[in-house]
Amino acid sequence: MAILIDENTRVLVQGITGREAATFVKDMLDYGTPVLAGVTPGKGGLSVHGVPVFDTVKGAVSKTGVNTSVVSVPPFFARSAVMEAVDNGIKLVVVVTERIPQHDVVEFLEFTRIHGTTVVGPNSLGIINPGVAKVGMIGGRSEDTHKSFRKGVVGVVSRSGGMTTEISNLLSHSGLGVSTAVSIGGDPLIGFTIKDAVMKFEEDEETRAIVVFSEPGGTQEEELADYVKEHGLKKPIVVFIAGRFADEFQGVRFGHAASIVHGEKGSPRHKIKVLREAGIPVADSLNEIVEILREKI
Repeated sequence: MAILIDENTRVLVQGITGREAATFVKDMLDYGTPVLAGVTPGKGGLSVHGVPVFDTVKGAVSKTGVNTSVVSVPPFFARSAVMEAVDNGIKLVVVVTERIPQHDVVEFLEFTRIHGTTVVGPNSLGIINPGVAKVGMIGGRSEDTHKSFRKGVVGVVSRSGGMTTEISNLLSHSGLGVSTAVSIGGDPLIGFTIKDAVMKFEEDEETRAIVVFSEPGGTQEEELADYVKEHGLKKPIVVFIAGRFADEFQGVRFGHAASIVHGEKGSPRHKIKVLREAGIPVADSLNEIVEILREKI
């Protein structure tokens, strides 16, 4: 089964005529993902790598039956793009656009919540179900994607786009492989969270264990710890938290917009403490992730 995407996924790319979008559309097509339509207002009738371009999401949905959208538009157009997708029945929206104004993110996340649409991102590299489909720019070129993401039993959720690939590559070459990998995005406000991913993986028949890659800033890890304390977990889970040096630089942002620490809140030290108190193993090195998983699977 995997989570979020499967063999029934049919992809629309909003902003398909942009340079970045055109590149990852080719990568998705080469991987075998059914990219059936694109939308760029005013450019309907064109095609990108053979994918027809429509002026509106409504036109794309009615002609092709797409059910998943990748939003790759300039930041100030992202809110309207997400809302247009939702208004036309799209139930999974992956937002790769970064630097979207925070008030716009608040608006479209509330809008999608009301309408029952799942949003991954903003600032996400995408989702991959190895050997089946990838949505977004995750993994890069098809040949590189096949090397780093091999089908297996571990679900991966990562706040870092690049480390989604690194962790998956580690699991793939260890023989454990990946059921689904999700780059949830590194922004302070996102739709699909670490806890959401863990809950999905808990119900997925293909997933036997879960790996979380985390960073300084935010409270997602604390929320996961609270959830596990209250409900427990059926499957083994391992967390790796990068940027432990940030404990010495409170109030400083490092790279990702969400990687800012105020006092104990959001610090790696505090995240590690609450996770371990909840009984969740926290690996001290990337290689230890595999060691812990092999003891538990």
